[in-house]
Amino acid sequence: MANEKRGLASASERTREQVARKGGQAVSQDRQHMSDIGKKGGQAVSQDRQHMSDIGKKGGQASHSGERPSNQ
Repeated sequence: MANEKRGLASASERTREQVARKGGQAVSQDRQHMSDIGKKGGQAVSQDRQHMSDIGKKGGQASHSGERPSNQ
């Protein structure tokens, strides 16, 4: 019983591909909605002046530190 596939894992590869394709299409079709969500989040973050100040300070320190940025 422990090795039996359950849910979508038990479906054929073709069925899994079709389900994944439908999910991707649903998200990408409504770009305006996604844009609105991003703008709302950006507005919420920018209202926190201390947070934005901290971000600016870190950026300034990083750009003037003389060190090369590391690839993370």
